[in-house]
Amino acid sequence: MHNIKIIENQWITMSDGTNLAAKIWLPENAYKITVPAIMEYIPYRKRDLTAVNDNKIHSYFARNGYAGVRVDLRGSGDSDGILRDEYLGQELNDGVEVIKWIANQTWCDGNIGMMGISWGGFNGLQIAALQPPELKAVITVASTDDRYADDVHYMGGCLLSDNLSWASVMFAHTSCPPDPEIVGERWKSMWLDRLEGSGLWLKNWLEHQRRDDYWKHGSICEDYSAVKCPVMAVSGWADGYSNTVFRLLENLEVPRKGIVGAYGHKYPHMGGPGPAMDFLKEAVRWWDQWLKGIDNGVKEEPMLYVYMLDSVSPLSSDRPGRWLDENVWPSENIKEDSYQLNILNINSPDNKPGDSDPEKSIMSPLNVGLFAGKWCSYSETTDLPSDQREEDGGALVFESPPLENDYEILGKPRLKLKLKSDKRVAMIAARISDIGPDGRATRVTFGLLNLTHRNSDEYPEELIPGKEYYVTVPMNYIAQNFPAGNRLRVSVSTSYWPLAWPSPEPARLTIFPAESWLVLPKRVVGERDISRKALQKPGKLEELDTTLLVPAKREWLVERNLATNEVTLKIDNHDPQYRLDHINVEMRKDACEKYYYSNNKYDTVRGEVEGIREFRRGEWQIKTVTRTILTSDRTHFIIRATVDAYEGDVRVFSRAYDEKIPRDMV
Repeated sequence: MHNIKIIENQWITMSDGTNLAAKIWLPENAYKITVPAIMEYIPYRKRDLTAVNDNKIHSYFARNGYAGVRVDLRGSGDSDGILRDEYLGQELNDGVEVIKWIANQTWCDGNIGMMGISWGGFNGLQIAALQPPELKAVITVASTDDRYADDVHYMGGCLLSDNLSWASVMFAHTSCPPDPEIVGERWKSMWLDRLEGSGLWLKNWLEHQRRDDYWKHGSICEDYSAVKCPVMAVSGWADGYSNTVFRLLENLEVPRKGIVGAYGHKYPHMGGPGPAMDFLKEAVRWWDQWLKGIDNGVKEEPMLYVYMLDSVSPLSSDRPGRWLDENVWPSENIKEDSYQLNILNINSPDNKPGDSDPEKSIMSPLNVGLFAGKWCSYSETTDLPSDQREEDGGALVFESPPLENDYEILGKPRLKLKLKSDKRVAMIAARISDIGPDGRATRVTFGLLNLTHRNSDEYPEELIPGKEYYVTVPMNYIAQNFPAGNRLRVSVSTSYWPLAWPSPEPARLTIFPAESWLVLPKRVVGERDISRKALQKPGKLEELDTTLLVPAKREWLVERNLATNEVTLKIDNHDPQYRLDHINVEMRKDACEKYYYSNNKYDTVRGEVEGIREFRRGEWQIKTVTRTILTSDRTHFIIRATVDAYEGDVRVFSRAYDEKIPRDMV
């Protein structure tokens, strides 16, 4: 293990003169014996908000013989400029320049890797597709290859409410100033430029409701062959981005490896839910192979490590299960079974079609979805789905008999439906739940489909009321064991609020169960081997000294006023307030989300998010408050938003937005 040196701030000058801010962790002897570098390139403020986790990761890399380089994007943290949206061409071009700059440093041997979670996982893939010669390998965690079909914005052509909450998070982030100790007296002018120039990203995203060039940019699924360097892809079953791992393994043509655990939108060494793993050790093995050329067996190991979930109560925070290896993906161990929806006899090996079943219709109330959790869980118990019995009263339910044997699935379930609608625009939400002997219902996976997107996300088509259609609703990839004695349930609803924004008006769908099928990816080789590597526990990582000021507080409250027929879901997410002792900065990061409707009327649906960011060091006291409200009627989305910035008790900036955007069959 190496002794390390930390460079608190390093300016990296772009070709247009813009300075990007970086923090660097180096092995002490790197100036004598050059080393490869690992770059993380994100907008979340290296100086303070991500400092604790950054130090854990990059000091670990430095002690193992790598330079860790954490860079603030243009317009974020302490970097110059304005951040105007996600993954713009400017961001990616800057990233290529930063890679070249790192490779030319006297402590670097010219070999670069990129690693990041979420945003950093996205741009790692996107920059790899630009093929900078110095970039030799990537580790992408909780990211996507498809910005339209499988990101926080849309799912199956349906608008996700996470689109609103994520836009609000970035609204708050981009309202924050740089640190005067890094940038000097110009901090305030930089801050005001950001407040004026960053804009309302939610408007951008709502102006692109179908898969157009806006979303194709940065989606490497448009040309997987553009990625020429090895890729490790990582996610968890509680995360919103687990599907990406499987598509990358199937479609990339380079050496690749996938890891999917039980966890949510976190690095695997942090765990939750389910067991943590020694992810950073696995990362160093990956870097050793591809950046140092050490033949350590990585190339010969299974392509996929995956955590097979056991049956569990929806109220439990534990995620029991076991790790499995698959040598390749798609795996020869997976066999698709199809089950007629009106029978759903999973015990029958031949699954012979049954008698015809009368058509069934459904017009779900808006409360279906109140207990769905977040599209992207951060592994807090509050944002995971609750007992689905709360949801199933407003859905069509199809249930198997008790299972005679354990039944394991690994892959992407699909629901193939024959249906008709009484409206031109309608959506469908499909869920698979594991039903225990006590009747509890644990959601296993789900899928959404805007039925106008049944044939294409790029060219949607309105439905013809009364016309019968065959549609396929893909669900998220999953690995799940259904034990003998449990039942498997399929639930179908016409709303899933607030996880997904409702259609313009209520629609009644009629389904023909005898001509509808559930397709399950059954794992036919049930080996009980446990991957030793995946089950290794993470070691102790280096902590920055912090002082806790206010503990975290998280609440998820559903309120129903039966007198006024009003329903509100309130999500309070107050991160712990603490002081970074080495720079004497106190931080506050709060968010409050509210989702509301009344009288089951679609034109009363409302989402509201408030974000607060606060930084204090002596007399330097900064606070920003952002508020975003999204409503809709049958023809438009309406956004009202404000940002207020305070220096001490004085408000130094205020701006209001009022936007109206036509609905495009969403």
